[in-house]
Amino acid sequence: MRARVRVVAGCGLAGYFASGRGRARSCLRPLSPTPFAGTGLFFGKMSDTAVADTRRLNSKPQDLTDAYGPPSNFLEIDIFNPQTVGVGRARFTTYEVRMRTNLPIFKLKESCVRRRYSDFEWLKNELERDSKIVVPPLPGKALKRQLPFRGDEGIFEESFIEERRQGLEQFINKIAGHPLAQNERCLHMFLQEEAIDRNYVPGKVLGEKDC
Repeated sequence: MRARVRVVAGCGLAGYFASGRGRARSCLRPLSPTPFAGTGLFFGKMSDTAVADTRRLNSKPQDLTDAYGPPSNFLEIDIFNPQTVGVGRARFTTYEVRMRTNLPIFKLKESCVRRRYSDFEWLKNELERDSKIVVPPLPGKALKRQLPFRGDEGIFEESFIEERRQGLEQFINKIAGHPLAQNERCLHMFLQEEAIDRNYVPGKVLGEKDC
């Protein structure tokens, strides 16, 4: 099970050191307590005002609800359970694509469909044609592994299937995490509909907030 990450806004280096996770160490030699003009600060000693300002940077301790509660927004996509079907030239491998989210743009908050490599190619081509995002590359087609008379299983070797699974998972998570791609009908069809309609009409998807 993939752990969900809760993103909490930080408060910079001051908060890092104030929280006790970091340790500041000065690389300056002690100097005489000469103040900066008009600041009330000394090299050798901090003023009461500066100390009070530093105290205000201390972050509020997290309680159990903050630490282990569900994040405000999340999107999880796993590629798993590869299955090889067919024989001869009609042989291919499919993968389960499981998505969980609470983003309002997606109609279903949980979905699981089965896709093959050519379906990922279709999605990439649709996004490159209709959207304005830079689409990341897919894992290669491994044409050399598809040559006849090989001494192994070629693209159906377990090690290659696992390598491709990891590449496909990285690809779809990058795509689905892009705000512009989330508005494309082709992505919603790919993630949440049992079958892909190659004759669909491209367009934008409106989320719950836009309806």
